Parts: sequence; C-alpha cells; structure tokens
Amino acid sequence: MSAIGSMPNGSSVRAQFVASLDDQSRDWELVLRESHHRMKNTLTLLGASVRRDFTRAGTRDVSLAVDRFERRIVAFGRLYQLLSDNDDHSAIFVAGFFESLCAAISEAVLEPSGIRCEAAIEGGTLPAWQCHRLALMLTELVTNAAKHAFPNRNGALIRIDMAKRDGAWFCTVADNGIGATKPLQGTGSRLLEGLARGIRARLHGEAGEGGTRVTIVMPIEAA
Repeated sequence: MSAIGSMPNGSSVRAQFVASLDDQSRDWELVLRESHHRMKNTLTLLGASVRRDFTRAGTRDVSLAVDRFERRIVAFGRLYQLLSDNDDHSAIFVAGFFESLCAAISEAVLEPSGIRCEAAIEGGTLPAWQCHRLALMLTELVTNAAKHAFPNRNGALIRIDMAKRDGAWFCTVADNGIGATKPLQGTGSRLLEGLARGIRARLHGEAGEGGTRVTIVMPIEAA
C-alpha cells in the first residue's frame, strides 16, 4: 500500500496523461463538428437571402443585388476567420473580439434576413481556447434564432449580452420571436452541450410569448 503523499507510480501517470489527451481529442473533434454544422447552417441562410434578392431584382437592380451579395461573402469570411483562429496560447480581449464577431454575424446572417442585432459586451480577457469555443456557441445560438424565431420578420431583434458577475461570465442570446417549444434541441443542442462541458459552462434556456432566451454561464478561471 502506498503511503499518503507518495508519488504516483508510472502506470498511474501514463493513464492520467492518456485520459487528458483523450479529453483534448474529443473536445477538438467537437469543435470541428460544430464548425462544420455552423458552416452548413450559415450557407443555408446565405443561399436563401441570395435567392430572395435575385428573385425580386429587376434588370436595373441586379448590380445592387450583386454588391449586397459580395458584402455578405466578405462578412462571412470575417466571421469564419474569427471562429477558426487556432492560436490557443494567447489571451483575447473580450470586448473587441465579440464586438467584431457580432458585427460579422449581423452583416452576413441577420441583416439579409431583416433582423436587427444589439450587443452589449463587457471588457476583460479570456484564454483563446475558451474564447473561440464560446464564440462558436454564441454563433450557433444566434443563427438558430435567425432560422426559427421569426416567421414574421417585422420588428425582429436578437440581443447579445456578455457580462461578468459572481465569479463567472454570463453570455445571453435573446430574441423577440415566437418562443421555441424547447430553447435547446436537435444537433445544435448536443454540440452546444458538448462545447459547454469543455469550458465548464452551464446552459440555461427559457421560452415564452416574448421570445427565447439562452444564457451560457462560464466560471472565470483562476489566474
């Protein structure tokens, strides 16, 4: 029997190391799956808006429709540049990163669908690996709301809030749409839950006549 405080044996250390690698591998596979899922959903929305624009456009308006489409593609590129940066060894300024993310989502996804976006982002820093996974989760929630919350687009609004309190980041995506039967469901829900586990976060969702609201609560890592 080993004494209290003794060093773990080699087999134990190797097992812990392998388990850690397995966890990292599963987390990265989840990030890749969410990225692919995100690209599929965003391209679907982009394609729908392009078809709508070109169907409505007369001969004189085609050049304007092409210009709008070009701006969306550029915004789409900015969005995926933010989401796909794999530098996990740096700290990221939260306000600048998520303000850029919200602007790109708005231009690429929301504005073409007639949906306004409001964002209030508190300052601070996060490790890059947490920041990128949180960005994937927020993008999933916003895109999901854009797809399902507004069968009638009049006055459509999605609001994003990020603030620190009580030792955690609170990141909320709220819409004023029809109110989902379940705030979190389907493939996107499973990926969100997996990403949440990877950053030790919790998801809270509520829906009603005033719309749907989902909050990510992520503990602030000790320095």
